[in-house]
Amino acid sequence: SMKKSLLLASGFWGVARHFQYFFELTAAWSWCLLANPFQNGVIPLFYCVFLTYLLIDRAERDSKKCRLKYGKYYDDYCNLVPYKILPGIY
Repeated sequence: SMKKSLLLASGFWGVARHFQYFFELTAAWSWCLLANPFQNGVIPLFYCVFLTYLLIDRAERDSKKCRLKYGKYYDDYCNLVPYKILPGIY
């Protein structure tokens, strides 16, 4: 039997391909900055820096995987939704 899968281009996924990562990163950076790294040292920043790297890398890996899976349809999707995480920036 043939499997059917969709590329979402509406709602949050019409704004950026991984827009949900923006909210995750906003929460992480808020928590880390609330720990006052200027007074308490840089250790509280490790979590948000690690998560930022992890999610950017994951967005790249997902793009490669989807390009193999969907082919030209994914290229059309990327033209329709050009940003990966943050509209206008990345």
